Amino acid sequence: MLLAAGRGKRMRPLTDYTPKPLLHVQGRPLLEWPLAALARQGCTEVLINTGWLGAQIPARLGRQWRADATLPVTTLHYSEEEADFGHALETAGGIVRVLPRLQDIFWLAAGDVYAPDFVFDRAAMARFAASDALAHLWLVPNPPHHPEGDFALAPDGQLHATPHPDSPLPRYTYSTIGLFRAALFTAPYCTLLPGNPQGTEAPLAPVLRAAMADGRITGELHTGRWTDVGTPERLAALNVQVSG
Repeated sequence: MLLAAGRGKRMRPLTDYTPKPLLHVQGRPLLEWPLAALARQGCTEVLINTGWLGAQIPARLGRQWRADATLPVTTLHYSEEEADFGHALETAGGIVRVLPRLQDIFWLAAGDVYAPDFVFDRAAMARFAASDALAHLWLVPNPPHHPEGDFALAPDGQLHATPHPDSPLPRYTYSTIGLFRAALFTAPYCTLLPGNPQGTEAPLAPVLRAAMADGRITGELHTGRWTDVGTPERLAALNVQVSG
């Protein structure tokens, strides 16, 4: 599942007329970078949730998408939150909305993050399937705009939301890429109704923190290129870096 429903307010005025995941990096919409990376690993069924200006995304990508002749065709499915409810559902709300359409174990990534070195590794999925974790998150070194990080990473791979203040565990930023089990989005960690028929908005962080308290969330550090394309300045700088 690729997340593409956000308004992208910090990216205005660029996002006043274009959804953030369709803004270009190196001549390619942001959303196409993870799509191509997934296709390279044989993942050819992808669900995309849409929100602000969401109709532009299927109009641009269609239902059958292919990066180039070297990669297989990817079938794209959509969850049109803005059309269904008049607003985006946030991450957990959007996932619960489409949970019946996802496999028990699925990749989740944001469609507005540039991570060209990340590999959606099938071996990583197999290791996750063999574990009892409910999610496995890839973390990145804290960027300048988020110096405090999100979660603490223990040597055994366990993630902690609020370790002791004197804890020596390093804190890193959630890359927005992870492997998830459908069970994470049911009670006791998530209390939304199955399928989220009321269109309730719900963030992902509280769900993750609740499962972390039970030792059910693991993670690892990704040290490849990664940019949260959160402002026009970051987008411009990234395109300068890439073109240069």
